[in-house]
Amino acid sequence: MYLKDIWYFAIPGESLKAGALIHKVMLGEPLVIGRTAEGEAFALRDICPHRGVPLSAGQLLDTTRSACGTSVIECPYHGWQFRTDGHCAHIPSLVPGQDVEVARIKVRSYPLREVQGNIWLYFADEKRIDLAPTHEPPVMPGFDDRPANIRESMMFSCHVDHAVIGLMDPAHGPFVHRAWWWRSQASIHEKAKAFAPTEFGFAMVEHQPSSNSLAYKILGGKPTTEITFRLPGIRIERITAGRHRLVGLTSVTPIDEKTTEITQSFYWTIPFLSAFKPIARHFLKRFLGQDRDMVNLQQRGLKFDPRLMLINDADVQAKWYQRLKSEWSTSLDQGRPFENPVKPATLRWRS
Repeated sequence: MYLKDIWYFAIPGESLKAGALIHKVMLGEPLVIGRTAEGEAFALRDICPHRGVPLSAGQLLDTTRSACGTSVIECPYHGWQFRTDGHCAHIPSLVPGQDVEVARIKVRSYPLREVQGNIWLYFADEKRIDLAPTHEPPVMPGFDDRPANIRESMMFSCHVDHAVIGLMDPAHGPFVHRAWWWRSQASIHEKAKAFAPTEFGFAMVEHQPSSNSLAYKILGGKPTTEITFRLPGIRIERITAGRHRLVGLTSVTPIDEKTTEITQSFYWTIPFLSAFKPIARHFLKRFLGQDRDMVNLQQRGLKFDPRLMLINDADVQAKWYQRLKSEWSTSLDQGRPFENPVKPATLRWRS
């Protein structure tokens, strides 16, 4: 089961050029994501209702080439044309007098938002498919509509829940990410962090980074950080160093029941960091790869369906995640406002 009536990160906006069609599976559903010559991005179910051919294998026709005067996707099998809202606009094989209401033929369209270089898709429950989104995707504060300075994506061979729980796990760093520039087992010490509920999730409230987090020191001064998690699987870390900001957006996108995509995007106002993009990309890829390798290793044990343990306080965030998911689905089914089950707390662990 996937959470519905919520926004999921789909693709980076810079990867979608004008006139392009991209095939992508999300939540087990085939999608075609395109961008018209005018720059409008859109998303449709990637199956032609005529004979089941992926529309992404066709072509995007601009207003001068389509039969209806608007941008359309043309199916490669029989040339059926679909507008960017999913409605069929033209069936070439029809002759006058044949009783086919072309405008009533439709493929599913998905609400799309392009914000700060991120393309988000809204997946509605089948029972509420015609309703408009009830909220908007997250925005990185203080960056207007600027795209990310750097980003990296990686596929994990696991269910989305294991990817999300690994994302919020505070105790694995010295073991999975062991490195001179990050942490080591010798640096483990007790930590206490305050948490509070936020929109659709919770936050580790603003604090000074731990003394064994060496990577923060390159920012200079006395940086502070706040880490926010929100459904369905979004982690935002805001680091402030004097008048400068660095924000990391980590989004977890379920592809299917056994595959999850993790995308990390970073925004900053610190000029000198741009000169280190190649180095930063190397470390970012290595960091993500360490998480991927551990989660993939975890699958060797999970295939035997063991009973798993969650302990206090290191695993409380994982417990909150499960409660948040349950409340999200229950509130929608009951037609009532979402009530955040997370209460303010201070958690203690060693890492």
